[in-house]
Amino acid sequence: MKGRDEIAQALAASGYIADADLATAISLMQLLRRPLLLEGEAGVGKTEVAKALAKVHAAELIRLQCYEGLDQSSALYEWNYQRQLLAIQAHRGSDSIEDQVFSEKYLLERPLLAAIRRPQAPVLLIDEIDRADDEFEAFLLELLSDFQVSIPELGTIPAVTIPHVVLTSNGTRELSDALRRRCLYHYVDYPDVDRETRIILARVTGASPSLSLQIARMVEGVRKEELRKVPGVAETLDWAAALIGLDVRDLHDAPETVHETLICLLKTHEDRARVTPEVMQRLLGKVA
Repeated sequence: MKGRDEIAQALAASGYIADADLATAISLMQLLRRPLLLEGEAGVGKTEVAKALAKVHAAELIRLQCYEGLDQSSALYEWNYQRQLLAIQAHRGSDSIEDQVFSEKYLLERPLLAAIRRPQAPVLLIDEIDRADDEFEAFLLELLSDFQVSIPELGTIPAVTIPHVVLTSNGTRELSDALRRRCLYHYVDYPDVDRETRIILARVTGASPSLSLQIARMVEGVRKEELRKVPGVAETLDWAAALIGLDVRDLHDAPETVHETLICLLKTHEDRARVTPEVMQRLLGKVA
């Protein structure tokens, strides 16, 4: 088990700049072997935590993207009905064919089953769990409590290894107390200027410290405006890459380019109209 500082350094080496609280949460997640629930606004980097963890552990990343109507067959397993039908037709009249077709040979793994049957513990990302239905959330409890799943035709399948489980939620609906009890919890907020500067330096080729700091300060100002969709870290990185690609070295030297490239940050018509050249100049005036 690595300590908080070691975790932060390992994540940084993989390209993810974590704050002290997140590094502590991951450290405890590994110590207690408990799932980690990351909640926060869209775009703050929750999914990237799981990707960085997979790099740190040199492990496979298995991702289950949640959505309304997600059911057990899509998340856990399905039977290969086409192969089963062919087998039944080929062995018509055989008394044992029913037992044969409901065997491992005809089982199709989906993310949850795959995650507990890997010989090396993978990182299991259950992304945007708040988009799934209450029924699916309840189904997850057996996996998160005992790391085993039940398949009626095969019985209970225990985990070969316990995966590193990361759940993310954008907070679009309230999660159940039962799910929260089974997880450690961390709220992921937008990074402060210092951390976002470090993120830009780590992720954008050609970014200078001075320009990265200006971009982080400008994005901080944009986020404080009354926007319909607040830009996330991914938008910051896109904007930084665009400015560097256009050979901008200082935001004050290229105000027109700054405003034109705000399309990287602002993703709705209302937000684009709200951040006028005058608003942009006001925000830029606060950037050293």
